[in-house]
Amino acid sequence: MINKNIIEAFKIVATEKGIDKTNLSTIIEDLFVNLIRKRYGEEYENFNVIVNMEKGEIEIYQHKTVVKEVEDTVTEINLEDARKVEKGLNLGDLYIEVIDPQNFGRRLINNAKQFFNQSLRDIEKQSIFDEYSTKIGEIIIGSVQQIQKERIFVNCENKELILPKSEQIPSDHYRRGESLRAIIKKVDINNRGPEVTISRADNQFLEKLFCLEVPEINDDIIEIKGVSRSPGDRSKIIVHSSDKRIDAVGACVGMKGMRIQSIVRELNGEKIDIINWSNEPEILITRALSPSQPTDLYIDEDKKYAIAVFEEDELPIAIGRNGQNIKLVSSITGYTVDAVGIDEYNKKEGNSQGMESGSSESICSSGKVSEKIGLALASEGIVTFQDFLDNIDKAKDIKGLGPKTIEKIEELAKS
Repeated sequence: MINKNIIEAFKIVATEKGIDKTNLSTIIEDLFVNLIRKRYGEEYENFNVIVNMEKGEIEIYQHKTVVKEVEDTVTEINLEDARKVEKGLNLGDLYIEVIDPQNFGRRLINNAKQFFNQSLRDIEKQSIFDEYSTKIGEIIIGSVQQIQKERIFVNCENKELILPKSEQIPSDHYRRGESLRAIIKKVDINNRGPEVTISRADNQFLEKLFCLEVPEINDDIIEIKGVSRSPGDRSKIIVHSSDKRIDAVGACVGMKGMRIQSIVRELNGEKIDIINWSNEPEILITRALSPSQPTDLYIDEDKKYAIAVFEEDELPIAIGRNGQNIKLVSSITGYTVDAVGIDEYNKKEGNSQGMESGSSESICSSGKVSEKIGLALASEGIVTFQDFLDNIDKAKDIKGLGPKTIEKIEELAKS
């Protein structure tokens, strides 16, 4: 009966901790192996522990060799004593003795409880690590448990998750007990156990929100090609529809803007530019520059560099606060994009009313050299022929510009 009571007591604790029967059985076996080693010594390996969870039985067997004279009572038994239990035994035979778990005494049982509790904690930690490691990138819903200066503790299914300040949306305000959505970003394990980090600022959080709101994405009709965020302020997302009948941008916006409004509310008013994908860099960059519209766009595809020219009143919008918009454009398109006003551009060209010839003339717009060479120079800050004359040594280091090309441009600049 004592065996059954022990197992039932362990079952109750294990159920509370979410430990399954297989793990519980292993813990109990390890527990009694630990008791055996404490009682008999670490060096003995002649014991077997079998736990039957269904019957509620713990069986402990001690294997001994039948001998004439006993030198080690843990591993040997004399022939006379052995035959009292099994008459047919002879010298050298294996004798199996059954040990009652109650024989270990109260002190060892108390030690066993400590071992059991520690084993439960270890399994619980590993269980949390294994569970959340497979959920990285998924959205969770939890409740704010504790608010600290540098992080917030979030309760999710009785598990404690951490939302660091760096992963929070700056405009968010949290209250204890309120519901919160985030993605699982990473899972680490340290001396205190597993540490699950969640994020609301990660690009993937925005992507997952679109997956929740736009069924066509999960149906593989619409594909998200790229995401770039300035959390809480502005984001850009590139989408593409594999079905010509379905407008990717329209599907993401939803009827009367319901889908996009739901996402914006979750992100506390973050502005979202939805961009229709194109495999032509000029079109893609122009769309990505939204809400501004460039008057001219010069692209060097080899160097992944572009110069976007804007009307003066459009330039601040194109650049964005603290350069935010142009940074997002560069990030999401893969091109380094510089935004300049038309006046500045014309001034560099030496052409405030129209194009002029001479050293202040724009190399790109002169028509005297190929656009590829002009953009290669522009990517290094050499826009006009005067810039070239001032930076000939720098121009010589540009890949793709040979001595003859340098000589030709120098002649044009001096003409």
